[in-house]
Amino acid sequence: MPTVPTDILIAGQWRRGAGEPLDTVDPATGRVLATVSSPSTAEVFEAAEAAARAAAEPAWRDLLPHERARLLHRIGELVEQSADELSALQTSDTGKTLAETRALALSAAGTFRYLAAALETAEDTLTPSRGPYVTMSVHEPIGVVGAINPWNSPVASDAQKLAPALAAGNAVLLKPAAWTPLVSLALGRLITRALEEYRLPTALLSVLPGSGRVVGDAIVRHPLVARIGFTGGTATGRSIAAVAAQKLIPASLELGGKSPTIVRADADLEQALSGVLFGIFSSSGQSCIAGSRLFVARGIYDSFVGELVERVRALRVGPGTDPATQVGPLVHHGHRDAVAAYVDLARSEGARVLCGGSAPEGERYRDGAYYLPTVLDDLPNTSRTCQEEIFGPVLVALPYDDEDDLVRQANDSVYGLACGIWTRDARAAWHLARRIEAGTVWINTYKQFSASTPFSGWKDSGLGTEKGRDAIRAYQRQKSLYWGTSAAPLPWAN
Repeated sequence: MPTVPTDILIAGQWRRGAGEPLDTVDPATGRVLATVSSPSTAEVFEAAEAAARAAAEPAWRDLLPHERARLLHRIGELVEQSADELSALQTSDTGKTLAETRALALSAAGTFRYLAAALETAEDTLTPSRGPYVTMSVHEPIGVVGAINPWNSPVASDAQKLAPALAAGNAVLLKPAAWTPLVSLALGRLITRALEEYRLPTALLSVLPGSGRVVGDAIVRHPLVARIGFTGGTATGRSIAAVAAQKLIPASLELGGKSPTIVRADADLEQALSGVLFGIFSSSGQSCIAGSRLFVARGIYDSFVGELVERVRALRVGPGTDPATQVGPLVHHGHRDAVAAYVDLARSEGARVLCGGSAPEGERYRDGAYYLPTVLDDLPNTSRTCQEEIFGPVLVALPYDDEDDLVRQANDSVYGLACGIWTRDARAAWHLARRIEAGTVWINTYKQFSASTPFSGWKDSGLGTEKGRDAIRAYQRQKSLYWGTSAAPLPWAN
């Protein structure tokens, strides 16, 4: 494994924070990888004040958009060059497979490059005149942005907030999750290097790992922080939204999900089987967009679910460093126990456990945070197991009778993040996709992402949008300018 960073980035300087130390643990072995410092509340305030000064420095404030784009391109280049190191750190910290963490690192590089290209081609607007003046609309930075990310895909989540925020001309306070700070700190070193190469103030970025109650709350409440980007749980998102409303600042919130994945009777069953498996069990189910509710047409329900269960039993569980592993450990032993508690709840609600339902046995798994891929059925969609986000390798299967019944059940959720549809009928897919209440619908695929395509949640799954060309504008303020063209005096002139 590469060198583990333990210092944190406060106000442009790498140093030890004065807050509570954080033990980051390898979930495959239970071994402490490193003890990382965290900032005190005073150091968060120091970082915010330094960020505001850095954002106002002429070297950054007056940097032309195409010059900021060069910085983003350089960051993307450094991330790609460091993909193996970033991948190894994230696998050690999160338990994800090396194949997945390498893809996430390359995705982060692509996000910086895409936003650089979008910035190069961004245009302000000359609006139609309605009088003796010329009107135009311009976009300017917000100033200091708070970016708070979860533990499940840190490097990709970091890029989704850092790239548009920097492209827009802001400074950023980044708070990675306390369980998984290592790859965010490594990314911070790459961005600091790029800032130094371009002789820009390093205080434009602080990386501040720590608890949400201390570090996250200090970031959100600081008066200089004028925008929040948050990915995480819905309850925390509501609290952040309340503070943002009091401060009258914008916030984007990517929150929880309980996404339906739908197999119609006319689906390509082989494609659907592999897609359902990937949709829920990749990332060990630790994904906000995991297809955790499976709806299958009643006529094929028994045969489809039976074959699915056989394939789930054959999934290879192991450490993320093993190239053969398909399902790695969960991120933390505490989280593994929370997932196990949900399966116990499902049993109490009357579920059949078709496979899994426990931690794997054997010396290989003894010290790790492992949980077997699990399939449940015989539960109504109204059960807690079908309604609450488990965030682990747990799939609930339900039959449906017709499309109206399907849509009613699929939409009967407080969440509306994603959906998958498996069918050979393109017309049916179109109409069904339009009826589903979700921000993203995949048809005959799942968990595919593009930096150019907006991503958002409906209902309790979020507020605002990430990705796409407009991501830059979401981190800016709009200003209108009027240029008078008439030589005549205004009506009240003497």
